[in-house]
Amino acid sequence: MFLILAVVLIILWLGGFFVLHISSFLIHLLIIFAVISFIMHFVTGRRSA
Repeated sequence: MFLILAVVLIILWLGGFFVLHISSFLIHLLIIFAVISFIMHFVTGRRSA
């Protein structure tokens, strides 16, 4: 779940940064949240069902 969230946030960041040429602090929050989600994905690992 965190990996999917990270991928979506990275896509949104790339879209906002390159397509719309937004370079404000808010668009960079997306990449920060994406990195945190990516790290959480590996820290929590897969849980057995």
